[in-house]
Amino acid sequence: MLIAALPLLGGCDREKGASGQAVDPQAKIGTAKAQPGGAISVDRSRAGTPASKAIFFGPDDRPIMLGQFAGAPILVNLWATWCAPCVAEMPSLDKLAKARAQSMSVVAVAQDIQGAEVVDPWLEKAELQNLNAYLDPANKLLADYNSPLPITILIDRNGREVWRVTGAVDWQGAEATKLLDEGK
Repeated sequence: MLIAALPLLGGCDREKGASGQAVDPQAKIGTAKAQPGGAISVDRSRAGTPASKAIFFGPDDRPIMLGQFAGAPILVNLWATWCAPCVAEMPSLDKLAKARAQSMSVVAVAQDIQGAEVVDPWLEKAELQNLNAYLDPANKLLADYNSPLPITILIDRNGREVWRVTGAVDWQGAEATKLLDEGK
């Protein structure tokens, strides 16, 4: 199954910065533009697999696991401030978080190794209203899901993977809505 996507920039083209963090100097807010016609495939090969048990940090800086969101579907998005496709996708995820606030948790987890030092200012500048600052500076979730950024995983109310997509997706389209409804 294919769904419309923001421009597929082929995952993140990264170069190592002095800190060891992968850096894309073009990944500034608003530099990656949505373009119609891109498509990505939905990977269902891991359907039924339990969600990662990796520990990351919530908006209150306390350790958290995906299992703590059980009871409702969770859309987990792994992203980074230096990743152009990730940056392009964030406004769409923010709108989705608002639209689905009563039925689904949208958990965007930053994979920046500098953590809040870079993520908090980025989120403030982006003026996203509905996404919280979840941090995984050790990249434990990324290691568990073994994928380039951005990756989005739908987890059902029982804590089992439904599907995953790699690449920036426009979460406002009809096909995206249909896919999201699979987590019920």
